[in-house]
Amino acid sequence: MEFDIDRYFPDTSQETGDAGRASFEEKRPLYLAASKHFLHHYREEIKAKHRSGAPGEVVVRDITAMADTLIRKLFRSITKDVGHAGRGREHLTLMAIGGYGRGELNPYSDIDLMFLYSGKDQARVEDIAQKLLYFLWDMRLDVGYSVRNLQDCVEMAASDLTVRTALLDARVLAGSRILFKEFEKVMLTQILSKRSDSFIKEKVAELRKRREKYGSSVYLLEPNVKESEGGLRDLHTALWVAKIKYKISDPRELIVKGVLTEEELLAYNEALSYLWRIRNELHFEAGRKNDQLTFDAQSSLARFFGYQDSGRTLAVEEFMRDYYLHATRVEHLSSSLISTCARREEGALKIIGYFIRRHVGEGFYIIKGELVIPDETMMEKEPARLMKIFEYAQKHGVAISVNVKSLIRRSLHLVNDKFRRNKEVNQSFFAILRSDKGASETLQLMHHLEFLNRFIPEFGHIYCKVQHDLYHIYTVDTHSLFAVDEIEKLLRGDHAKDLPLLTQIAREVDKRELLILGVLFHDIGKGEGGGHADKGADMIPTIARRMGLCKEDSERLEFMVRSHLLMAHIAQRRDLHDDKMIIQFARQMEKSENLKMLYLLTYADIKAVGTDVWTEWKAMLLQELYEKSFNVLERGDFRLEARSDRVKKVKRKVLELIGEEFPVAAVKEELKAMTTRNLLSNPSQVIAAHVKLLLALEHEKIITRVDHEVEGGYSNFTICTLDVPGLFSMITGVMAANGINILGAQIHTSSNGKALDILQVNSPQGFVITDESRWKRLDEDIRQVLTGKVQVAALVAKRQRPTLLTERAKPRFPSKVEIDNEVSSDYTVIDIITHDKVGLLYRITSALTDLGLYIGVSKISTKVDQVADVFYVKDIFGHKITNSDRLEEIRERLRRAVEE
Repeated sequence: MEFDIDRYFPDTSQETGDAGRASFEEKRPLYLAASKHFLHHYREEIKAKHRSGAPGEVVVRDITAMADTLIRKLFRSITKDVGHAGRGREHLTLMAIGGYGRGELNPYSDIDLMFLYSGKDQARVEDIAQKLLYFLWDMRLDVGYSVRNLQDCVEMAASDLTVRTALLDARVLAGSRILFKEFEKVMLTQILSKRSDSFIKEKVAELRKRREKYGSSVYLLEPNVKESEGGLRDLHTALWVAKIKYKISDPRELIVKGVLTEEELLAYNEALSYLWRIRNELHFEAGRKNDQLTFDAQSSLARFFGYQDSGRTLAVEEFMRDYYLHATRVEHLSSSLISTCARREEGALKIIGYFIRRHVGEGFYIIKGELVIPDETMMEKEPARLMKIFEYAQKHGVAISVNVKSLIRRSLHLVNDKFRRNKEVNQSFFAILRSDKGASETLQLMHHLEFLNRFIPEFGHIYCKVQHDLYHIYTVDTHSLFAVDEIEKLLRGDHAKDLPLLTQIAREVDKRELLILGVLFHDIGKGEGGGHADKGADMIPTIARRMGLCKEDSERLEFMVRSHLLMAHIAQRRDLHDDKMIIQFARQMEKSENLKMLYLLTYADIKAVGTDVWTEWKAMLLQELYEKSFNVLERGDFRLEARSDRVKKVKRKVLELIGEEFPVAAVKEELKAMTTRNLLSNPSQVIAAHVKLLLALEHEKIITRVDHEVEGGYSNFTICTLDVPGLFSMITGVMAANGINILGAQIHTSSNGKALDILQVNSPQGFVITDESRWKRLDEDIRQVLTGKVQVAALVAKRQRPTLLTERAKPRFPSKVEIDNEVSSDYTVIDIITHDKVGLLYRITSALTDLGLYIGVSKISTKVDQVADVFYVKDIFGHKITNSDRLEEIRERLRRAVEE
């Protein structure tokens, strides 16, 4: 693109003599107006070019050329006006450094300038620098600058890695070329040639540090296009390291030196162009510098790139899948180049290596902690050895050399159906899964080299597969591999202290390879659209046959994949005091080995979603379900003891416990008024404590009690009072107004009109609330509301005051209201899945009260911004709701309540 700047700037060439010449300060407004017009005109032209499909590198080149033209014009005008042009221009060079020096400007990138001078004229140089910078700042450009002489450059580059890196990319914009040549000479002799190995180590350490900050996985769901793994910074780091190692200025020199092939350099440039195109659009769309691929940005980028929703996947998910595929290639390109640079000279290594290499079998050798293959032709002759590479590296605890990794990538075409069915290959694969050295790291390496997708094509369907929600931080394939890692931590005993039961169960599993495969495959059906558990399970027989698994192992694997959502669903969303449901679940398990495998898989699945998703509360619910079901399976008796006999036993036991403390007749009255569900849901000691509270209502109108379960991460809040319509709704409203999070609730209403509600609660951040003043305030608010002095709606409204802060964009999904009349024999069960918001539970419970429904049990399960609220309800006559019109009315009213 041609940039005609002169037509914007005033022509002062006609002015003659000092008297006729306008001063710089007089010209400044004209220069500024001209610069702004120039910038606006060409920025819009470049934007139009970008929007009409120009490649990333073309747009970046144009933006850089536009900046160059403007800055050169201003620099020359200023130096001329302040009288520097005629004398001493040879003592000043204006240089672009950093990204601008590389010629890589995106629409709103930082512009880094360096004013390099020689001699003692620093004050004049500072004056020129300030004048130029104020122009650029007035145009709202992000400009960083430095004024240095050659000695400053040497000293700062020696002590500061960031400065040294920025100077690597320096180029001249205007001023003295001779001074710039001196700078290049100094850089080569005093910076590049010295401590090149330590520079490479520092850059690699910096890369590691950056990944800790921005996420050490390519597959983070909101990646930073510049800083995240697989982003622009990976490519920059690789090139910086190569510049230092091989003393080059142009990447093409790496081909001449035999470091890169033509194809690799082409792939490098294509990766840059792709990432630039995304970054250009992010900047243009935001009207400022923006490198974060937020959910909002992902959706608009998908539209910009022309992706469209298809039956199975959203446009945004397809776009992000392609992004991750590119990011994976970028990470491979950069890590390969960095590894090549970090190694010692090949020739010397080959000579020394010949004497110190250790043969470990099948043509594999170990040199300096790396597995190497001197004869690479063996792969074409014996493809089965591709799997052996991973087995031997794992067995000897060594890394696979960069050359061997490249060999694996080049040999992927050998992984065909014959290879997949090869007995030797599968024996080798299962040896990896069984190894006590851990399969997780090896599986991740297979995945990274794209070998795993070739070996198990079904796994390829979820390669880089995105789930567009806030709950899953990683792509499906990465989540599955992290889940395997969580199982390995249990097998190693990493959680022996904090998760003793799960650790014990993991160690009791007789076939660890089956457990690992079940975990690896649990989400394999997600590449096929909805109902992924069944779709994934249907793939298992084919995979199992190919791998040579016996029928029993194939069936267990299929069971794990088909049932992998069941345990979490029941534990978090069903009444665990319902013995009939527990027996039904135990029947589905068939064997205790199936139950153990499913418990371990459920743990790994939840834990691998993200850092804070596994909570003590979920741990407690799952353990309760596991232990109750395990007891049923071990007993082998799927019949229920007659309810009347069990009720009599509980009542006898409670009388024994507190019969001497209270009048027997009064205790019997309270027990008689209690619901059968309450009597059968809790141990006798708990029932006895409930009876004490109910008897105390003779003297007090409202009783509240708080018991902290510190290890479980929650508190039990008990309230005992006379029942009034909408009591539970009022309690949830007061909780919302006080910023207290409800995890679950058991609502017991006796036939004598007394209510006993027990709520499991914690802070919204997931901690136990120990601040006594908060509990005191809650108690006061509850008493005010129940005595009619304060309206609960007013309290909730106060909590929901509008905020000036804009909320971060989140992916939206429609709310769902599902009604189940099968799971419980006594209650209609309502599942509500929606977006979380302050006072949501209060709105739902108010709607249920208005509908004339009585709530017996409530369970609240939160996934970041999504909630699944479950209510066990009856009508005013104590019956389940079965009328279809009435059920539709309930559905519609609840849908309105959550969408308000």
